[in-house]
Amino acid sequence: MLDKINIIRNYLNEAKTRCTYNAAAQALGIKPAEFKKLMGERRPENSWFVNTGAGEPVGYADSEKHPELYRTKRIITSAEVLTRNLEL
Repeated sequence: MLDKINIIRNYLNEAKTRCTYNAAAQALGIKPAEFKKLMGERRPENSWFVNTGAGEPVGYADSEKHPELYRTKRIITSAEVLTRNLEL
């Protein structure tokens, strides 16, 4: 499971695109709360995962956010889009 999370994390870092926790969790077939636990500590590479409403990483200080987090308004909100882009 952690391998797949790393694949998603690496993709988002390369694409510099945010993705909702829900979309990532659905793509992995787990609940969003479980996904958040597996993600690990707050750091810039994990800040691409955001909540659906505000498009923000939950509980992150500005210093923990990726410097290019707001480079685009695009946010992946669909597990189908994410899996199609990654071929998980």
